[in-house]
Amino acid sequence: MRARITGTGSYVPERVVTNADLERMVATSDQWIVERTGIRERRVVAEGEACSDLGVQAGERALKTAGLSPADLDLILVATCTGDMPLPSTACLIQHRLGATRAAACDISAACCGFVYALAVADAYIKTGLRHVLVIGSEVMSVITDWTDRNTCVLFGDGAGAVVLSAGEGERGVLSSHLRSDGSLCDLIVVPGGGSRHPPSEKMLNERLQYIKMKGNETFKVAVRTLEEIARETLAHNHLSIEDVDLYVPHQANVRIIKAVAERLGLPLEKVFLNMDRYGNTSAASIPIALDEAVREGRLREGHLVMIGAFGAGLTWASTMIRW
Repeated sequence: MRARITGTGSYVPERVVTNADLERMVATSDQWIVERTGIRERRVVAEGEACSDLGVQAGERALKTAGLSPADLDLILVATCTGDMPLPSTACLIQHRLGATRAAACDISAACCGFVYALAVADAYIKTGLRHVLVIGSEVMSVITDWTDRNTCVLFGDGAGAVVLSAGEGERGVLSSHLRSDGSLCDLIVVPGGGSRHPPSEKMLNERLQYIKMKGNETFKVAVRTLEEIARETLAHNHLSIEDVDLYVPHQANVRIIKAVAERLGLPLEKVFLNMDRYGNTSAASIPIALDEAVREGRLREGHLVMIGAFGAGLTWASTMIRW
């Protein structure tokens, strides 16, 4: 029995923030942003639009393409680090709004790796007997972005993507997942405030601890190394070579990171899916958004081998091989 992706969906807010817009906010330039990140614009939520709102839209679209109703779902997993509130889980809010009355629901927190982690959990549950699992990556990164910090505000965007995994026989489906973490590198990407270590307070707000802090150069080096290592591990586990991969869908963080990984793997860029130029880094939402776009653009077809890879705060990194 394999967990097969039977439906994909995505949703991004209407508001577009371009690099030209950021030039009017901080000391930066379109050329600088594009050269260093590959990002040209990103989407930002409207006032009052929250993580669950994006996730519901993406989830409904994934269910529609899978030909399922919410009542068919056994489990809903939401990968996010920007949920509606500390509790309850955003997954429960989405479960209620979808009307998935039979489904259990919970969030998974692994930052930009969240979707790949959630996919692995869904795969494991399907192997225990569940039939249909909805996996959503939904993020409102704009709420934890310091729009006065030119080093980080150029990177992030809001959006949601979703897939439906269904139990099926045969060779198609998730072939393997590989998850890693290293908490000693937790300070590379961190939001220090808002939790039990630095609870909400006037002092926390004055020190702007509610926003993302990044060590960009160190993160770049670790990201390239870990993405290459986990990709090679995934290929070896499945007795595949890089030439066997039809499409590589990496976390859409930085085009220079992705190009460096592809070069190290010997993977031609035409086999790499890229869309961060339009959306920026949407954290856990980036890979499911990319998968949905790849399907709609005809770049993913039945029988294709697709490898996905991500790294994120924690530090976490992960990869999955799927026969579509």
